[in-house]
Amino acid sequence: MKKILYILMLSFIFVGCGSSGGSNTLPTENINPDTLISESDLILQDAYENGLSNIQVEGKGTVLTILADDTSGSQHQRFILLLSTDQTLLISHNIDLAPRVKNLTEDDSVAFYGEYEWNDKGGVIHWTHIDPNGIHEDGWLKHNGVVYQ
Repeated sequence: MKKILYILMLSFIFVGCGSSGGSNTLPTENINPDTLISESDLILQDAYENGLSNIQVEGKGTVLTILADDTSGSQHQRFILLLSTDQTLLISHNIDLAPRVKNLTEDDSVAFYGEYEWNDKGGVIHWTHIDPNGIHEDGWLKHNGVVYQ
């Protein structure tokens, strides 16, 4: 009889602790969505760690540094984004084909859709514009609700 009561008590404890109103989800009130790692950040991290290139990817980051424009050949607006994984990305935005991102400052959030190319500093995102030849997939940047392509 003691065995049966013991088993029933254990069953009640395990079943009772496992159910909280029928939900199997974790509490979310203390989770900060800004610290969650996005799927694109994981893709970019994998590409960086494995030396991969030519990956079309969408993501977002925080402006870490604004660099001078690259004026040799096609002109490019350049800045470095910091991802949630602490990886850095150079954004190389062709301003001969697309408008310059206006009023960009450090700590701004910028979303992007473009092609990732590996380098030893975290990688580069380019093709953030419409392809005038219609061969490459069009990309874009988004800052303060404005899309630049």
